[in-house]
Amino acid sequence: MLEVSDLHAYYGKSHILQGVNFNVGSGEIVSLLGRNGVGRSTTCKAIIGEVQPTGSVNFMGQNLVGMKPYEIANQGIGYVPENRDIFPGLTTKQNLLLGLKPGCKNGDGRWSIEDMFDMFSNLRERADVDALVLSGGEKQMLTMCRTLMGDPQIIMIDEPTEGLAPKIVQQVGTLLEQIAARGVSILLVEQKLSIAMKVSARVYVMGHGKIVFEGSPEDLEAAPDVRKEWLEV
Repeated sequence: MLEVSDLHAYYGKSHILQGVNFNVGSGEIVSLLGRNGVGRSTTCKAIIGEVQPTGSVNFMGQNLVGMKPYEIANQGIGYVPENRDIFPGLTTKQNLLLGLKPGCKNGDGRWSIEDMFDMFSNLRERADVDALVLSGGEKQMLTMCRTLMGDPQIIMIDEPTEGLAPKIVQQVGTLLEQIAARGVSILLVEQKLSIAMKVSARVYVMGHGKIVFEGSPEDLEAAPDVRKEWLEV
């Protein structure tokens, strides 16, 4: 579904991505692992067009490099950034409705507002509350659910469990599995090995702007040298 080949990206003169290669299959959860600063978030931004890369980002047979972010989103790629952008001054429900693509109505796609409320009862209880006052975990739920409302075919999620309580982390893991069960592919950027290893079909490890390991969670579990060099603090 998504094939990234020889992807390079720069911030000024800093060469951040140095020939990144990976792929994500249909309905597959793939995790991109690594320490802070190795280029994982930049990879997502390059795919969605927030950073202009060179190389190839092939999605469903079309190269996305050079397209604007809204054009890429309209192709069927969703993106949940690490900073949990919500629209203050709008309610939880209004934030969800903003995720709908032009011309769509609630329920036209794979996901409805009721689906979101069924998965996260907190959002139902706070449907008419200004989204600004939601807790960190609730904001994370909201940003993920708002992206799903656009009915993407693949969703990139950057650090969804950062700073969340263990109970909420478990809910996020359950949501990721529910997303994949509906045929939506996931590229998961995550530091918590426990959740990535539990939900992923395959994992890639990044180091110094490149992919330094690829394989199954079991393969990574059996490679302590890789974990020590590229993942452990």
